[in-house]
Amino acid sequence: MTATDQAPALEIEQHVQDLLFREARTANTFSDEPVTDEQVRAIYDLVKWGPTSMNQQPLRVVLVRSDEARQRLLPLMGEGNREKTGKAPLVALLGTDTEFHEKLPRLFPHFPGARDVWTDDDFRARHARLNAALQIGYFIVGVRAAGLAAGPMTGFDADAVTKEFFPEGQQALVAVNLGKPGPDAWFERLPRLDYDEVVTTV
Repeated sequence: MTATDQAPALEIEQHVQDLLFREARTANTFSDEPVTDEQVRAIYDLVKWGPTSMNQQPLRVVLVRSDEARQRLLPLMGEGNREKTGKAPLVALLGTDTEFHEKLPRLFPHFPGARDVWTDDDFRARHARLNAALQIGYFIVGVRAAGLAAGPMTGFDADAVTKEFFPEGQQALVAVNLGKPGPDAWFERLPRLDYDEVVTTV
């Protein structure tokens, strides 16, 4: 078998690779085309299958749709993120539930003691953030899979957003503007580290 006959290293087709990663960008402007509840549901129903520790599912999502809710959010955003957040078709506030362990009897049923592993508050909070961060990454890729652009941001008053939008026991982590990209949506593509700078074989 020659080099040209070898199977590709990646199973998914080139255009899918490009859609999800190479050509996908963080959007800073959006068109007026709405993002539907059906699209968001389809995104979640795809990305919920991404792996987490002990099948923890700490991600919590608040969709900011109404004008009233948007006006409550905007003063809590960093100044550089305020205008684009005001104009995005939809804003998803992604947070973590530090009481995720209460659902482990259903989510990790083959280990009856799963809930009791997480009784220490600090230990549980660290893992809630870690696994929610994994799920946030899956969510962004899922947005791209839906043919939408994502504009994730951490430039906001997280404590104030948590207090304003999330129930007790949950914490805001990332705000994501969603929609079809608008004019001049992209900044210049930034470089990435090469394989040999990141990967070590031992």
